[in-house]
Amino acid sequence: MLEIHPHHLQILRPHAERTYPEECCGLLLGTRNRDRKILIDVIPTENSWNQEAAQSFREISGSKEREASKNRSFSIAPKEMLRVQKEARDRALDIIGIYHSHPDSPAIPSEFDRAIAWSTYSYLIISVPQGQAGELLSWTLDDHHQFQPEELRFVDR
Repeated sequence: MLEIHPHHLQILRPHAERTYPEECCGLLLGTRNRDRKILIDVIPTENSWNQEAAQSFREISGSKEREASKNRSFSIAPKEMLRVQKEARDRALDIIGIYHSHPDSPAIPSEFDRAIAWSTYSYLIISVPQGQAGELLSWTLDDHHQFQPEELRFVDR
């Protein structure tokens, strides 16, 4: 389960709409215990997907048709991941997930999303039909490296 505050939506949804028709992306900071993650902060990042990223991921399942277009792909630069990881550590938090948008597509992970996913993270996906943020779903990997829906619990604390 991923606990999320309604004010986080005021970061996620506008970010997805601003970047449309390209995918947005960012990191989720929080805490975790046994079967619950608590989202504390949403950190929007630049989508650094380009020809070089497409080349480096070409061997991954579901990536053959990917080009340098940010309309169907996202990447967070390693330098940005490291910066946010240090920020999280300084705040006694962890990176608990990644979010990205699916312009004009459902909030369902692609095969490429699955292939590059990390087992400990939550993956929030925002559907953005015709430029308007829509459905928001969260996913986690199971023991067989397959995505399973993750319960989102909205809290007002």
